[in-house]
Order: sequence, then structure tokens, then C-alpha cells
Amino acid sequence: MGVQGFQEYIEKHCPSAVVPVELQKLARGCMVGGGRQRPPQSPLRLLVDAENCLHRLYGGFYTDWVSGGQWNHMLGYLAALSKACFNGNMELLVCFNGALEKGRLHEWVKRQVNDRQTAQQIISHIQNKGTPPPKVWFLPPVCMAHSIRLALLRFHVGIFQSIEDHHLEVIALCRDNGIHGLLAYDSDYALCNIPYYFSAHALKLSRNGKSLTTNQYLMHEVARQLDLNPNRFVIFASLLGNHILPDEDLAAFHWSLLGPEHPLASLKVRAHQLVLPPCDVVIKAAADYVRNIPDISDLEAIAKDVFKHSQSCTDKVIRFKRAVEYYSQASKPPHFPTPLCEFLNTTGNISAADTSVASATIPGSLQATGLHSINARIPSLLSMPTRNHMDITTPPLPAVAPEVLRVAEYRHKGGLMYPYIYHILTKGEIKLSVTIEDEANNDLPSAVQLFRPIRQYVYGVLFSLAEARKKAERLAMRKNCLPEYAHVMVKEWAAYKGKSPHTPELVEALPFREWTCPNLKKLWLGKAVEDKNRRMRAFLACMRSDTPAMLNPANVPTPLLVLCCVLRFMLHWPGVRILRRNELDAFLAQALSPKLYEPDQLQDLKIDNLDARGVQLAALFMSGVDMALFANDACGQPIPWEHCCPWVYFDGKLLQSKLIMANREKAQLIDLCDGQSELVAKVEKMRQSILEGLNFTRPPHPPVFPLPPPPPPHGMPFYHPTSSFYPLPPVMPPHGRGRGMPGLQGISSQGGKLEIAGTVVGQWAGNRRSRGRGGFPVQVVSVGSQGSAGAHSSSLLGE
Repeated sequence: MGVQGFQEYIEKHCPSAVVPVELQKLARGCMVGGGRQRPPQSPLRLLVDAENCLHRLYGGFYTDWVSGGQWNHMLGYLAALSKACFNGNMELLVCFNGALEKGRLHEWVKRQVNDRQTAQQIISHIQNKGTPPPKVWFLPPVCMAHSIRLALLRFHVGIFQSIEDHHLEVIALCRDNGIHGLLAYDSDYALCNIPYYFSAHALKLSRNGKSLTTNQYLMHEVARQLDLNPNRFVIFASLLGNHILPDEDLAAFHWSLLGPEHPLASLKVRAHQLVLPPCDVVIKAAADYVRNIPDISDLEAIAKDVFKHSQSCTDKVIRFKRAVEYYSQASKPPHFPTPLCEFLNTTGNISAADTSVASATIPGSLQATGLHSINARIPSLLSMPTRNHMDITTPPLPAVAPEVLRVAEYRHKGGLMYPYIYHILTKGEIKLSVTIEDEANNDLPSAVQLFRPIRQYVYGVLFSLAEARKKAERLAMRKNCLPEYAHVMVKEWAAYKGKSPHTPELVEALPFREWTCPNLKKLWLGKAVEDKNRRMRAFLACMRSDTPAMLNPANVPTPLLVLCCVLRFMLHWPGVRILRRNELDAFLAQALSPKLYEPDQLQDLKIDNLDARGVQLAALFMSGVDMALFANDACGQPIPWEHCCPWVYFDGKLLQSKLIMANREKAQLIDLCDGQSELVAKVEKMRQSILEGLNFTRPPHPPVFPLPPPPPPHGMPFYHPTSSFYPLPPVMPPHGRGRGMPGLQGISSQGGKLEIAGTVVGQWAGNRRSRGRGGFPVQVVSVGSQGSAGAHSSSLLGE
């Protein structure tokens, strides 16, 4: 728990420091506790840390989150929230966490382990009771953060996305941009001299939309009850346990504070077994200890005393000083007086050393030199034994054009681009969070594995891999030798069936085989009509949807293009039938239903006996949407953001009702379309477009084989993933396609063959094709003719 338990400690043990407030009233007057006055006509400027209140911005702990997300309901809530702020003379700036934060990776790993357990509890609850789980098991629906971001853009709410260290950047925004208060729920803010700090968890909008209430934390009152000068909060935070010096490293120190006579002393086991005292006990004991430190500027003496019970304390002393540096940087005073500054003149136990600014407690050798200098040193800590994960080395990344990096940084900071993209271009790694999936059931694949080929092609687009390989081939021709291809590896941190989050996997970037995708600079910045067409083609190629019907608005309306691309991709998975015919129809019918735009009606919709398969299908689909929007941004945003928003084509609760009709009640398509024949015709056109060119001849069993390691690229070691995944086929457009695009090869419609590592595991009549790359097994699939989808859709997907 460490620092993160301090927020709960305030609410539990310092009730007088938690004051209910109505934000509209604050906008008309001054803050609780006095302090800075605003000009009469200027709005109250509030910064919202979205990381702490995604569930509030979503609309609360509605039970229907488990069904895949109710996005139109969320849209309605955010519309009411933005209207209330506008009418109440308030201005919101919402900050999303867009930082990779390797220094906090061990915290992320812990969250993934806990979320994975919660996901299994959710599945078990639904299987046994058929009802939505309790709100304490809330797991954010997949793609929720990006959906909220898109909705706030629609309502012209200010957005910022952090890029290196989320907490420091949020604090810097508050300190340097005239922000009057911070809405969040994180102990780091409580300990970092935030002038006006409000609870994001307690944020409530009245039903009539006229009253916006929350709680304000009076940190001077917290300091009074702890009897601790706020200037000592830097040392206090450093000794509670944090992302730099975890509480596991402080276990011996925390137990020593309690003493052998403490009632909990009998619970202590050897410190190396990492048995930790209760958080509230540690907080009180640490406050007592810090209060009695003679000289808080003498870090060497403090560290020597703190770690006198620890073995190999040299490393811990270094990290203690870095923690002090970090919290000193975060606690720099704002550019105007605050109640905390005034409190220094009234509280007790103030020594001469306490009257200096907190940052002055650091030796010259450790003076804070800015945000980037701190972050530059944190990754070096990842090899410490207290970190509960193991990092690996990756080959160097290809160079990225400076113009591209500038555009990526601009879009990233403005919340206009998926954070994955900047992480990949600059660091070559991403983190993929847990989704709801049944780990004991192999009927459905994990989202990480299912959509990994999309990411592989996106990586290839981002690093301009097709152009690099074309250059290598031209050079090889001049030298009359075989081309040497650079293997670009991206590190993926994820937790899914059979894979823990403690170690990453190296995933190879792949180029499109049928055409040479332009380099990223031209793809993003090109202004010609042909550049726009290439952006769309790159997106469709990533989604394995590069077929004529997908670009025909008469078959696939533009607002439903993302929906159809994701559903088509889900049908590519070999060996396991992810979507049955009636389930595919249910997805399409709900997207066309007029009820999709009636969130109040959907709230009243009753789902009898919720189905676990339906819940997992919804989570898989939204994971596909997540990857589709990621691919869209990576390819230069060929689909306008207005057509990417999930509320245009999906509601989880509505889908569950359609799936129940389709699977249990065996309803016909006309019934799924609420008796509207014109909707039936639209569904049939979309279904035919989705199935165009797909051939569903499959091996009798799911072909999952371990991957043999490829040769090391350019002498670099290749760390092979511990868990295998089945690579899906490359984009192969159907024969007869003619769009005037160079380098496009037709595929015979007569059949094909499937080889894995040289072993034939499936075949069908027709031409024989076999290709391989870099030692990876590659699937070769026959793609049917244009008219095959309609003829075979019933028999292929099943009724």
C-alpha cells in the first residue's frame, strides 16, 4: 500500500479534513479555507485527473459496464456534465495518463494480477447466477479511456495527455497554468502541496444537471491531526513506500517503528518474507518518526537510521534519496499563496530546518534538475530484486523522422492520438491491460492473441518497414546477394490465458506483402488525394479488410466501417469459430437498431440470465475496436474521429439482448431487426461484405504450436516469448480486384494449403502456395471469389 494508502487514511481517520462542497458555489465565491481570490468574471478552472475517475466520467458504477459498455449513456452523462460546468462558470481541463511510466511498472503488474483475479470472479458470478456482478468488481470496459476522450472532444472540453511522468505533469499543470483546483484521488497529490484538492471519487452530478458536488480535502487539517509540518511531507512520502522505494524494501523499518511491545508484533515474520504491517498503523508510526527527525536536510543520517535493520542497504539509500528528489520536485510551491503555506506559521513542531522550501533539503549532488532528469534515472532501477517483474533487452529501433516525432508528440499531448503510438516510436513497447475472459475455457481466444496480427502490421507501418525492406532488396540486387532484413521487435507487456504480466513478449513488426506502404512521413503528412487513399488502404490492410465491398457505402455505411472491419477480423481466427452466423447478425442488428440512440430505454431494458459467452464476445469486440482505432491513428486517421466513436455502432446491453434472442430463443433475422424489413436488407448487405473472400475450411483442431526462434537480427540476442500464439494470414485481396493500385497480386480462388513449420496441418483443393519469413511459421490461406460470401455464409458460419 505505502503512499497509496494515505488517501484512504485521510477519509477514515481525518473526517474533519474532508469537507462536502458544491462546485457551482465555489465558482461564485472563494475556496473553502480562504486563499486566492479569482477576478469576478473569470471561470473556476479545475483540472481533472482522468486516471482516478474514469468510472465517474463514464457515468458511475452502472451494472451494465460488464456487458461491454453503454456508450450512449456515457455520452449523455458527459453532455450533462459539460453543460453544468458551462452554466456554472467552470472550466474543466481533463488530463489522461498517456505515459508509459517504466518506473511504475511494478505497480501496473500488481494491478493486472488483481484485475485478472477480478475478471475470473466476474465470469464465475455470471455463470452461476446470470446477473451482473457487484460494483466493487468494476473493471473498466475495454476502450473506455479513449471513448471518454472522444466524447470530451465532441463537447469541446479541454484535454491533455501526459507523456513521461503522469503525476509530475499533472502537478506542473496545476502549478503553472492558473488552475484553481485538482479533482483526483491519489495520495501522491495529497502529499505534494496541491493548493485545492478535491475528490474525483465523490464527484456527483444531480439528476437535473444543476448541482455538481464533491469533497474537498483540507490538507492543513490533515497535517494538524498528524501533528506533522507539511514541509516534512517529502520525507514522510519517501518513507511510506512508493514507486521508487517500495514498501517491501521498507518492511524492516516499518516493523521497527512499532517495537516489540506493539500488539501486532506477534504477526511479524522475517522481513525478507515481506510481511507488512497494516497501512494505517504504518502511516501513524511514520509520521511520529518523521516529526522527531532532528535535521531533515541530512539525508545520509536519515537513511543510515532507516536502513540499519536492512541488508544490502546501499541501493536502498540511493533510491531513498531519489524518492526525496521526486517528491521535492512535485512539491515545489505554486506561484501564489496557499493555505498550506499559511499553515506553516500556525502549526507546532516547526524547527529552523523546516522553514526552508522542501527542495532545499537535497544535497547539491541530488538537486532536482527537472522532469526528464528524474525519469532518465528511474528505468535503471528495474533490475532491482524488489521489482516484481523481469525486463528484457530489445534490438535498437529504426530511426524515425524528426517531423514525424514532432507530430506524434503534438497529437499525443493534445489527446488526439492513441498513446501506444508515441510509446512505440520512442520506446518500442506498450502495456495491454486485462480484459474479461474465462481462462478455464478455450472456446474463445484471448484478446491479446486474437488481435496481435493487427498490432504487428501497425508496427510495420509506424517503422516504415515496407520501404526499408524494399531498399534492402535494391541494395542486394546491386551487390548480387541475398537481402538482409532488419528485424524490428516491439515489447508487449500483457496478461492473458497462460501468460502473466511479469515478463514482456517480443513481437515482430511485419510489412504488408502485397504492396509497399509509404513511409510514415508521407502517410501522415501527405496532402494529395492519393495519399488519402493510401491511408485508408493501410488501415484496411491492418484489419484484413482490404476488399471492394468494405469501401462501398451502399453495403457498409462509413459510420459502421470500424464495426464491420472488427467483425471480419474476428472471423479470421483459425480452428475456433468465434462468431456463429446468428451472433454475427446480432452484432449487426444492434448497430442498426433505433434503440441504440435511446439510452433511457436501454437503462430500462431487462436482461434475464446474463450469458458469460455474450459478455466475453462483447469484451473481444471492444478489444478489436481498441485495436482498430489504434490502427486508424497510426495510418494517419483515414476514418474521421466522428465515425470511430463506439456509441455510433455499439451498446453492450443492447447486444446482450440480441444475443439472447439469437442463441436461446433461436430468433430469425427479422425478429433481431424488430420486424423492420429494411433493416434486414441492410444487415444482409453488411454480412455479405464482411464475409467477402473468406474461406472457412479449417483444421479439425486449433493449430497452436510453439514458435521456433529466428536467427538473431544483426548479432542481437532474440528473447523468445514464453507463450506461443498462432500468426494469422497476411492480407490477400480476392482475385479480380481492380483499383489501379500497383503491386497488387491476385489470389487463385480454387484452394490452398496450410503449413506450420513445414508440417501440413490443413489443405483444400486448389493451387499450392507457401511462404515464410524469419523462421516464423506462416499460414497460407485460399481466398474465395467475390461471390462466394453470400453463397456460403449460411453453411460456413452455421445457423
